[in-house]
Amino acid sequence: MPHWLRNQLMKAFLKRDRRQIRLLNDCWYFYRTHNFHVNSEADSN
Repeated sequence: MPHWLRNQLMKAFLKRDRRQIRLLNDCWYFYRTHNFHVNSEADSN
């Protein structure tokens, strides 16, 4: 997980900002699945 995203999640958890936590969680899953897909294509070539 990128450092900037960890920092943002920590701030959101400390503020108990559920909307921000959900948004960042969605960003993380998008980032993770996108990078997994890109890495899979690189491995197959």
